[in-house]
Amino acid sequence: ALELRSGDIVNLGVGISAMIPNVAAEEGIEDRITLTVESGVIGGIPGMGREFGSAVNPRAIIDQPYQFDFYDGGGLTRAYLSFAEVDAGGNVNVTRFGGRFDGSGGFIDISQNTRRLVFSGTFTGGGLDIRVEGGRLALHREGGFRKFVARVGQISFNATRARAEGQEVLFVTERAVFRLIDGGIELIEIAPGIRLEEDVLAHMAFPPAVSAGLREMDARIFRPGPMGLAALMT
Repeated sequence: ALELRSGDIVNLGVGISAMIPNVAAEEGIEDRITLTVESGVIGGIPGMGREFGSAVNPRAIIDQPYQFDFYDGGGLTRAYLSFAEVDAGGNVNVTRFGGRFDGSGGFIDISQNTRRLVFSGTFTGGGLDIRVEGGRLALHREGGFRKFVARVGQISFNATRARAEGQEVLFVTERAVFRLIDGGIELIEIAPGIRLEEDVLAHMAFPPAVSAGLREMDARIFRPGPMGLAALMT
């Protein structure tokens, strides 16, 4: 949610991205942005979990094909999507992994035609137990499988095309934030309480670039209560 800017027209994907409206409502910024989901909901506070696809106080509800006309035409300024795998080149897989064949849904339409993308998910998967304690992350049990792999099982989002098209891409996890650069991804932020070598790099199947300006993630993320996003929005 820290990536939101005043006037943004946003798509929210299934999964952790669907929690962003909760933060927007808590911060009182829902009227300064337009949140949408592919079912046809425009504005208001979209639901999450079993309520995904609905919204409280939407400004409009249109037929889903018309919503995709808007997406395909480049109407979005920002999109928040999940990831299952990210590889050394920055490609993303959400369609075929671990014996699952989830398919793409609206992922390809949305990710191909939006200039600014945020892919969100946990850093590892399978039994991960990580908690916020005293404003820092505490890793109680590491996940059983890697999500940052040498090569994705299937390319759902092509990083080479994204760079050629000038898309701005972030990968946000609970412990580290990366951005897409030419030839791969760069680590730009790390959570307080997390060790670079032991908790991040050791659980990646490839060495990412590490920014010379590597910094800690915003401390407000790890504290209860509003973060004051309204004052930050430009």
